[in-house]
Amino acid sequence: MNNKEFIADLAQRLGYKNPLTQKLLSTVLTSMCDGFLAGQSLQVHGFGTFEVKKKLERIVTSPSTGQRLLVPPKLVLSFKPSIVWKDRVRNVEREREDSSVDTENESINSEDTE
Repeated sequence: MNNKEFIADLAQRLGYKNPLTQKLLSTVLTSMCDGFLAGQSLQVHGFGTFEVKKKLERIVTSPSTGQRLLVPPKLVLSFKPSIVWKDRVRNVEREREDSSVDTENESINSEDTE
C-alpha cells in the first residue's frame, strides 16, 4: 500500500475528504517526529512502542577490502509491537499456512480420485 492508497483508505474509514485526512496524518507524524527528536518515546496502547535508542560506536570490517572501519555512535528509531499485534500477525500466518495445506490436500485428493 502506498501513501495515496493509505490516505484514501483512512479518509474512507474516517468519513473525511482526502486533503483533510492527509493534513491530519501529517500533523500526527510531525508531532511524533518532534517527540523523537527530543529523545522521547511514544507508547500507543494496543499498538506498540516507538523508542529512540543510542547505538554505541563499533568497529566493522569491510568485506571487499578487509579494512577495519570505525562506525560512529548514532541514534536509531526502534519499534516494539504490542502483544495484541504480535498475536494478530501470528494468527494470520497460521491461517495462511492452514489454508495452503488445505489447498494442497484438496489437489492431492482430486488427483487420487481420477
